[in-house]
Amino acid sequence: MSAPDEFTGERFLPGVTGEIAYEHCHRYAFARRFVAGRRVLDAACGEGYGAALLAPVAKCVTGVDIEPRVVADAADQYRQHGNVVFEAASVTKLPLADASVDAIVSFETIEHLPAADQPQMIAEFARVLAPGGILILSSPNRPQYSDARDYRNPFHLCELDRDELAQRLGPAFAHRQWFGQRRYLGSAIWSESRGERFEALSGSAADVQAAALPNPLYYIVIAARSADALPGDPPALSLYADGGDTEWMRIDREAREVLRLDGLLRTRDEELRAQHGRVEELRAMVEYRNDVIAERDRVEAALRADFASALEAERAAHAAERMRLVREIEAQERIVAYRASIGWWLRLPLVLARRAWIRIRPA
Repeated sequence: MSAPDEFTGERFLPGVTGEIAYEHCHRYAFARRFVAGRRVLDAACGEGYGAALLAPVAKCVTGVDIEPRVVADAADQYRQHGNVVFEAASVTKLPLADASVDAIVSFETIEHLPAADQPQMIAEFARVLAPGGILILSSPNRPQYSDARDYRNPFHLCELDRDELAQRLGPAFAHRQWFGQRRYLGSAIWSESRGERFEALSGSAADVQAAALPNPLYYIVIAARSADALPGDPPALSLYADGGDTEWMRIDREAREVLRLDGLLRTRDEELRAQHGRVEELRAMVEYRNDVIAERDRVEAALRADFASALEAERAAHAAERMRLVREIEAQERIVAYRASIGWWLRLPLVLARRAWIRIRPA
């Protein structure tokens, strides 16, 4: 058997849990009471789990799907069911003889075909269905499935609303019983003695009233050529629960995860508050440092100004002293030059005599 496929949303795979499992499995469980003891065609059977669910109550089941590999895997997976066979073919060209089956189930198939091919599929169903046979078909209700949710399933080529689905079925299947399907979260109370009666309520802690019918996300139609072929006692309400409670376990896991994440958020908030306090301390330290630096810069600027002023005064004093010395040197040089001249030497005796006279004169 080949490795399990990855779930893409194109077809339901056994083992996938959650809401989609509720929807798909419930349809087959719902159909079992209507196909009991009949020759059944499961059109677009996919992985074959639906055919296997019908096999215990049906006379025989033929599963048809367009993917040969999927059909081979289904035949291998459900070979223990001796009354089930699988064939690869298109639902627009079924490999079955005329009037060879008593019931056809076709769940979530018609929307995967282009609009032009949908009438051909219905015509093929009519061809292989024996007189008195029934067709049980499901289809997403486009106004609720896509329009209301602003959602587009990339594998759906032509979705239908209720009137469009009725028009597709009309030429071959004039008589129909309509059922709506939608996932439901609520509370169920049942009698241990079972029975078919039921009540549906809705409301809140403030008020309770009879529940209005919800807008169906999917339509399930039991269709036939004649009214006599339609089942006379369809259930007014069919409830389906996952035997493993996988959806509730998922909700519980998610609730625990929310609590865990909430705890992490609280821890993170506390750490952020502590970090914020530390940041404020650092900000105060930075502001103090900036004030100290600003004061230091102011003092340094004042000292530089004082130093520059003193230096300039000292430079001016040095320049003045230098000029004085230069003038004194120049005067001495003039004296030396004069004394080195002939006129000096001629006057020297007279100068010496005068100095001597000045010394002896008082005596």
